[in-house]
Amino acid sequence: MEKVFDPVQYKTTTREQWQTAAEAWHRYHPTLKKWLGPATDLMLEMAQVNEGHRILDIAAGAGEQSITAAKKVGPKGYVLATDLSPRILEFALELADENRINNIEVKEMDGENLTVPDNSFDTVISRVGLIFFPDQQKALSEMKRVLKPGSYVAAIVYSTVEKNKFFSTPVSIIRRRAQLPPPLAGQPGPFSLGGEGVLDEAFKKAGFVNVESKVVNAPVLMPTAKECVQFEYESFAALHQMLGSCSDEEKAAAWEEIEFELSKYQNGNGFSGPCELVVGVGQKPLN
Repeated sequence: MEKVFDPVQYKTTTREQWQTAAEAWHRYHPTLKKWLGPATDLMLEMAQVNEGHRILDIAAGAGEQSITAAKKVGPKGYVLATDLSPRILEFALELADENRINNIEVKEMDGENLTVPDNSFDTVISRVGLIFFPDQQKALSEMKRVLKPGSYVAAIVYSTVEKNKFFSTPVSIIRRRAQLPPPLAGQPGPFSLGGEGVLDEAFKKAGFVNVESKVVNAPVLMPTAKECVQFEYESFAALHQMLGSCSDEEKAAAWEEIEFELSKYQNGNGFSGPCELVVGVGQKPLN
């Protein structure tokens, strides 16, 4: 009998993964800011975020982009950072405290079922989060519901497998070594919105207007490939889940192969892991 994608089980597993990876994701926030910071700035600019705005951050993780948004809206503005994982949100608050930011709140929340009122936010953002939602249209519909008319939703997603070798290489090696079947039909994933025009179409289908997207080259820059592998080993819990059926020796061999393949992107100037992002925005109609 053909296996069917189970969104409830998927969300449970995803929550567990981020509970596990929360501390590492927080610890690597300087790396994340260096890597994803320029795309985050562009996202906020395209969404016309200004001082005093109320921002809802969906799948906020450890909150590095929430801090960036909070600084942009200023003390009269407000950011609500939400995520499936309550533990990772604790680190978002810790990061806010470290930055002396006091206009952020956090709340455990499923992005497909937002527990906030209609028309209550000036902007909704999601950085590398929407791609992992089982029902992306339901999530976008909820984002549109909570936006004020004329306001923007903005998202950052990975583009294609070929343009994101820093991540697609480990995934393909692990999938082969663990003898995993292809993803199930309807299963979300890192490259689910990355094809040309796919994010735009998703926004339009959800009823947004004035849709626009831009492609951003965002290499993962580190001194060595080994350090990138360590970052992924500690922070990307899904990779460990994929290796779950393998022995310790098989797991070690997989990570050795990953480091060997990623070392091809290292030279005398350091490591530059290929990554390309798509930054997209859509506006909620005025009526």
